[in-house]
Amino acid sequence: MITTEGSFVWYELMTDDPKAAEAFYAKVVGWSLVDSGHPDMRYTLARVGEHRVAGIMEIPAEVRQHGGKPGWIGYVAVADVDAKAEAVMRAGGTIHRPPADIPSIGRFAVVADPQGAKFVLFRGDGTPPPAPAPGTAGHFGWHELYAHDWPSSFSFYETLFGWRKGESIDIGPMGVYQLFHARNAPLDGMATGGMMNLPGPPAPSWLYYVNVEEIDAATERLRQAGGAIMNGPMEVPGGMWVVQASDPQGAQFAIVGRRDGT
Repeated sequence: MITTEGSFVWYELMTDDPKAAEAFYAKVVGWSLVDSGHPDMRYTLARVGEHRVAGIMEIPAEVRQHGGKPGWIGYVAVADVDAKAEAVMRAGGTIHRPPADIPSIGRFAVVADPQGAKFVLFRGDGTPPPAPAPGTAGHFGWHELYAHDWPSSFSFYETLFGWRKGESIDIGPMGVYQLFHARNAPLDGMATGGMMNLPGPPAPSWLYYVNVEEIDAATERLRQAGGAIMNGPMEVPGGMWVVQASDPQGAQFAIVGRRDGT
């Protein structure tokens, strides 16, 4: 998947019960699920129609031994994984898995920004499918960073990926919510995501939002499937509503969509 430098292009769930996770997300966000055919491990591809949007796998033993828990991670496209990994290190970040090849897929490295939020550097070997229209149900539509010091985090990603600031939103006692745009995205178009300071002690992290057709119906499906609501439904600018949640295995994610009648 060769794509625009600095854009999120893939999302991966590591979990301790892949089959249960697959059933949960199929019900909540409507993904169809197919086995990737990987010869050495179970790796399930989540799809919207024929478009692949995410991967689901069991937490590897070595990750579990180091305290790894169920969670989502995002892949960011780069032209040179090795050079970007070195840039992460120079900027005070961490390399959790050095650059390595995925046969017939591409090259990747698992890294963290200087405040500890993890993500993946990725260079794909193939041709990317056309990007879906913004807001298309079942696709990831928003990327939210919780940091100890979001201005410092933004400077890191700006230097690494060329991200640009969008609108700044005053969220009262919690400070500022800073929108950002990917390198080549128009500033007058939809932002890529937002950053804010952590309201409490949890470690800095990324939260990924999946588009849904209607927020209340999706929230009810989430509850029925055994997920837990952490926040919402809550209205956000643009007439959309969000719910922040965790799946039955504890991986945090969010959904975003319109509310009927609003």
